[in-house]
Parts: sequence; structure tokens; C-alpha cells
Amino acid sequence: MSESTEQRYTAARIIRALIRRFAPFMGWVGELRDRSVLRADIVAGISVATVLIPQSMANAQLASLPPYYGLYAALLPPVVAGLFGSSRHLSTGAVALVALMSSAALHPLASPDDEQFILLTIVLALMVGLLQLGCGLLKLGTLVNFLGYPVVLGFTNAGAIIIATSQINWVFGTPAPQEGAYYSRMLEMLSAAISEPHWPTVAMAALGFGLMLALRRTRAPDVLLAAIFTGTIAWGVDYESGYGGAVVGVVPSGLPGFQVPWVSTSTLGDLFSSAAAIALIGFTGTISIGRAIGSQTRQRIDANQELIGQGLSNLVGSFFQSMPVAGSFARSAVNHRSGAVTAFSSVVAGLMVVAVLFWLTPFLYFLPLATLAAIIMISVIGLVRFRPIVRAWRVEPHDGIIAVSTFVMTLAFAPNLDRGILLGIGLSLVLYLYRTMRPRVAALSRHPDGTLRDAVTHGLMTCENISVIRFDGSLYFASAGYFEDKVLEKVSLYPELKYVVVDAEGINHIDATGEEMLLRVIQRLNDAGIEVLFANTKQQIQNALERTGLVAEIGEERFERTMDQALRTAWEALGNDHASDCPLRKAKLKDAVPNYRV
Repeated sequence: MSESTEQRYTAARIIRALIRRFAPFMGWVGELRDRSVLRADIVAGISVATVLIPQSMANAQLASLPPYYGLYAALLPPVVAGLFGSSRHLSTGAVALVALMSSAALHPLASPDDEQFILLTIVLALMVGLLQLGCGLLKLGTLVNFLGYPVVLGFTNAGAIIIATSQINWVFGTPAPQEGAYYSRMLEMLSAAISEPHWPTVAMAALGFGLMLALRRTRAPDVLLAAIFTGTIAWGVDYESGYGGAVVGVVPSGLPGFQVPWVSTSTLGDLFSSAAAIALIGFTGTISIGRAIGSQTRQRIDANQELIGQGLSNLVGSFFQSMPVAGSFARSAVNHRSGAVTAFSSVVAGLMVVAVLFWLTPFLYFLPLATLAAIIMISVIGLVRFRPIVRAWRVEPHDGIIAVSTFVMTLAFAPNLDRGILLGIGLSLVLYLYRTMRPRVAALSRHPDGTLRDAVTHGLMTCENISVIRFDGSLYFASAGYFEDKVLEKVSLYPELKYVVVDAEGINHIDATGEEMLLRVIQRLNDAGIEVLFANTKQQIQNALERTGLVAEIGEERFERTMDQALRTAWEALGNDHASDCPLRKAKLKDAVPNYRV
């Protein structure tokens, strides 16, 4: 390849990387020339819109906003996220968990009946967008890993219960108390629902529940049909005036105007922790959904690019009166099942919302709020899953403790859900540190099948002159002392010990504390007449010890590539008189499988 050709190739590669980074939609827009792809995306976009419109209005109600603000969240955010995200099937918009977190964050600062509440919601979307966009540009997508599966599991279960109970007043048509602690308000609503229910509201909610449950097993748009059917009945029987039922009411026609939301610096400080929690939780759910669908479509999901897409969707949406948004599992699944090929389906869904805002707002007037409450409760009921918590407990008890603790703490601190998340993350980090501080240290011996296994677990005889020790963990500042204690403890059990062979296969990382401890242990054992050998040392560990000079100081001959070589070195040094009765030799060396571990 000539120099000029290579330069052109390099330039083209850089341009493609920039396009993927800042205009990922250019990767699929050309596919729309294929009429079958275009047709599939249009059908999928319309299918998503049938769920997006009623769900968004319901989630706006959950966020303590007028329901039509959900339409504003369904307008530009899905389009922007589709154009600038990495997933072709992810559907972005108002979601229940983010809506509840938004409402909970703002209740201490303003009343839902006040215009300031709406402004603060939009500012919160702006802050969430800036945080997500900044993290994406800085390639901090790995931050989502701090929110482990047990934390998410406990949080979503608790969040689903809180969301469902928060809709009691809308389902039973009773007043919602604004003062008092969260659970006292829930009990008050439940008491009113039992003693003085508004039966027309209960009937409308029951009708909505029944329709969605009956249609759930079909491919019909259950949420849309329930909304249309109950809205038509509400209009036909004069549900609002004749029966005192609550409806959506007047929905402003046309698109929301452009405005830059802004509040005082002190208010921004009050909102920062909530914005950070929403940004993290919203993105965790989003990337999980994207990867779940991507595994079926064999599409690679870039966490950093998805952060940029979600950040821009929140940021741009906030300039057009949108609430905070995130990826929706239900709508993404509809998008995938409907045959979407590219993210153009999200553009089509946004265009459908435009059509609704221009021509169908009079029909939304009669939509019962009880139906919106039923939509919320139906959508979150699937989030309550206790079996995965039991499964996590069986895999690792610490994970079960984290999931249960996060669940309990999230319920206890409701509606301040961010506290439950932070405490769950803190607990998971503490338990992780505890586990890595005390990793497994096993004394190995030869099993009858020829492999080396844990002598205590399998009841195996050990050698008086040679001790084989395996350390399953990183040697760093928190675990170095534990490793030293365990080695010296095992050495103290064998007065005739001449060799300690460290099986280093399980050591993946070592820091300065671990290296200093190794040197100290080797010197102490040498002073006691005990030689230390290393086997199966990983290359990165070997390199680190060579850089510090430890290998040169104790001798390269102490580092053997395999366990067989290390044992052969020890036996040759001991001589046949000392090695003949060693249990490590009861299997023929050539028949053993030294790298097999249990």
C-alpha cells in the first residue's frame, strides 16, 4: 500500500469514527432507501406510538404534572435518542420510575398545583441531560457498573410497590393528602378508599384494568384500546359532569414553545443529588434494555454513545417543556416485535405525537384519570419480582443481602428514592471490599484422580515437607495481611516443612502493599529454613514483580511455569528419601492434570 493510499485510508477511518461518535444515524439512514426497511420502520413507529401516547400521559400524572406534559416528553426525546444513541430499537420517553423520582425530588420544593413545580421538573430534565451528556463525552459509561444487579433488583421491586400504591387515590377517586410522611399519607388514602370510594371512578378503573388484562395475551394495542374505550364511555355518559369523575381536561393544541429553563443557583444545588440519581437510574435501565434487545438482534450497544443519546434527549426535551426521560422496556419490546430495522421508527413515533397535538387534543379531554392510573399500575406490576432476589441469594449470600437491604431501605425512605440507591451502592461496595479482604486460601494435595484439590474440602493427606498453597484473589492493601497470616498459619502446622509452593494462578492483581508483603514473607520463611516457589504466575504479575526487582532479589529460578515443574524442583532438592512418601506423588506425574482446580 502506497503512502498516499494509506493516508487516505487512515483519514477515511477517522471520519467514520467521528460519524459514529457524533452522527450515529448516518450509519443507518442509507438503509431507508430500501422500501421494505422504510415500511417496517413506519409500521413499528405507529405501533410504538399507540403505547407511547397513553403511557406518557399516565407517567406525567405520576410525576404530578398535567397529563399533556407526557406528550411533550414523547415528542422530541424519542427522536433525538434514536438519532444519537447506539441502539436501533430503544424507545425513549417518560417512564414510571423516573417520573416517581422526579415527583419525589420536587415535592419538598414546590406544590404540584404551582407553576414553579412544572418549571423545576423541566430544570431537572435539563440537569439530567447535562450530566448524562457530560459522562458520555468523557467516556464514563462504566459508571453504570457501580449500580450492581442486586441494587437494581431491590430498588425496582420497592419502586414498583411505591408507584402502585401512589395511584390509590386515582383508582378510588379519593382525595390525596399533601401533608405528612409518605406512609401516613398512603394509609390515609387507603382508609378513604375503603370507607368512601367514588364508585364511578372505581368502575372506570376496573374497566380499564379488565380491558388491558383481557387484551394482554393478544397482539392488540391493549393500552391504546383501553384509553379509547374508556374515553369514549366517559364522553358518552358525561362522566365528568354527570358522575363527578376526573378526566384529563383541556390539552393545549399545537407544539410546545421553545424556552430555556432556569432557576437560582441555590435551587440547582438542591436538585443536584436527585438529578444525579435519576441520571444513573434512568441510564442503568436504558442500557439494560438496549443490551437485552441487542443480544437478540446481534447489535453492539455502546454505553458511552447511549449516554450521549440519552443526555441529548433530556437536554433538547427540556427546551421544549419535557420532563426527565429514559428508555422504556415495554415500548422498546413493542418496537422490536413490530419489526423495526432502524431507529427511524422512533422518528415516526415522534411524528405521530405531533399529529395528536395538532389534531386530536379535543379527544383527549375525556380520557379518565382512573384509566391513566390503571395504565401505570399495569405497567409496573411486572417489575415486582422476588424470585430473582432468592436466586441472587443462592448465588452469593452477600448479593441477597444487598438486594433485600436496598429493597427495605428504598421503602423506608420513600418517596426519597435516591437515598435507598445510595445506601445500596454503599453497602455493595463495603461487602465487596470485605469479600476481597478475605479471599479463599487453600492448601492443595493430590486427589486420587490425579488432580490437585483443596485438601480440607476433600479430606486429602498432605505432605510434611512440601506445602502447596493457592490464593484466590488479588494481592492488594486490603488482602495482603490476610494472605500473610494464612501462609504463616499453614506453615506453623508442619514442623518438617522445607518448601512452600504458591499456586499463583488465582492472583490477577498486585499492588505495592502486596509486593512488600510477599518479600517480607519470603524472607521470614527463608530465615526459618523454608524455600518459597511460585507456579502458574500470570504474566502481568510476573512483570510487576520484575519491575520492582523482587524476581531478581529472590532468584528467577523460584518462578516455575507449571505446578509440575515447581514440585519436581522441590523433590529433586529434597532427594528421594524425603519425597517418596509425599502424598503429592501418589499419582504418576505424567497422568496428572495439574491445571485442573476445584
